[in-house]
Amino acid sequence: MRRPATLASRLVVTCVALVAVVTVLAATATWFAVRASLTGQLDDQVLEALGRTERAPVDDLPPPADPDDGRGPEIRGQGVGTLTVFLDQGFGDVIVAGDDGVATRVAIDRETFEAVALLPADGQPHPVDLDGLGHYRVALDQAGTVAAGLPTDDIDRALEDLVLTEAALVAAAVLVATLAGLVVVRRQLRPLRQVAATAHRVATLPLSTGEVAFTDRVPDELTDDRTEVGQVGSALNTLLNHVEASLAARHRSEQQVRQFVADASHELRTPLATIQGYAELAARRPDEEVVEEALAKVSVEATRMTALVEDLLLLARLDSGRPLARDRVDLTRVLLEAVTDARVLAPDHVWRIEVPEEPVEVIGDEHRLHQVVTNLLTNARKYTPAGTTVTVRADDDGFTVHDDGPGFEPGLADRAFERFTRGDAARTREVGSSAGLGLALVQAIVTAHGGAVSLESRPGDTTLRVLLPR
Repeated sequence: MRRPATLASRLVVTCVALVAVVTVLAATATWFAVRASLTGQLDDQVLEALGRTERAPVDDLPPPADPDDGRGPEIRGQGVGTLTVFLDQGFGDVIVAGDDGVATRVAIDRETFEAVALLPADGQPHPVDLDGLGHYRVALDQAGTVAAGLPTDDIDRALEDLVLTEAALVAAAVLVATLAGLVVVRRQLRPLRQVAATAHRVATLPLSTGEVAFTDRVPDELTDDRTEVGQVGSALNTLLNHVEASLAARHRSEQQVRQFVADASHELRTPLATIQGYAELAARRPDEEVVEEALAKVSVEATRMTALVEDLLLLARLDSGRPLARDRVDLTRVLLEAVTDARVLAPDHVWRIEVPEEPVEVIGDEHRLHQVVTNLLTNARKYTPAGTTVTVRADDDGFTVHDDGPGFEPGLADRAFERFTRGDAARTREVGSSAGLGLALVQAIVTAHGGAVSLESRPGDTTLRVLLPR
């Protein structure tokens, strides 16, 4: 399987490719510019040579060069290598330089003569490849009688040297770009590697079970949102914070489940032990009086256990998201009935109710809402001393239950809605009368209705606020 390319290698290759393309394009443009410049200079020389040839008197024209000795008279002022052709006279020659440096004239053959004769008679230089002579730039006058040209050997050699020089420069630029790219890219990607190292360290932690606390975070200097790496680092830190919070919540939930199971087991074990004890007592002493007392106690504990199991079952159903009834409920009537019942059960408390003139109606499950009010009043009745004033007030978005009792214990108010949470004797708890599920059920039912419940408590001033959707 082909190994995937790293980000660093891809960046280096991309940078080197860009440098190579830019230098090649620059070299090509330079080559064309130099060729155009040199060709332009040579064309000027060709036109000057053509002018000198045209100005030469007809009577003074040199005779054809003698092919036997290759020598003859020459036109004054023409440079070495100048091609001169008199088409109307039927001859032509080339001024060349020998090994001794002396300029001579060499006669051209018929094929070369015809190649020059076929050029456009426009007075402009044109490229011609002459056998035995090489590449030339030749201009034919507009009359078509005289032609002059110069070789392009110097230009060709200059362009070849330029190509070699540019190839060396391109190779050097690519090499320098590769080395510099490796250094710069690795240095620039160092912060990204630090971010990745943080992620790898966190990934190696055992996160599946138990309490997990990790302090690894991307350093602050790598979390600047104005940079790409900073955006990645900031996002990773945010993700790690969310993961840590989720793991902490999961651990708390696991602990609550364990505590819930332990508390439920403890609450159920007490009535079961009582039932077992009285059953054994009735078996050992089958007296009618003992049996009746045992059966009465068994019935009381069974009732208590049934109520606990029903509360646990209701909590489980609410936790699973099972929907409640959605009926129009007269909240004012529910509060009046609950306060009336509380006055019968606790005549030693002062019960007050404040309701508006118009009935307050909400949408929900009437039976469960009655259970919410009953639990709150029961809580106020059981955990406050005689003579405490309990005030129930209804308003447009719910109701409040206020008492002037001793209030919740310090630290207990924050976890009052947790399951199996109970106060101590400071709130005069009746022994065996509660499993600590009352306020937990209140919160679960109100939340299932889309509402919220809050608690504010201090000595002499405790208020439970229930908000319900209209």
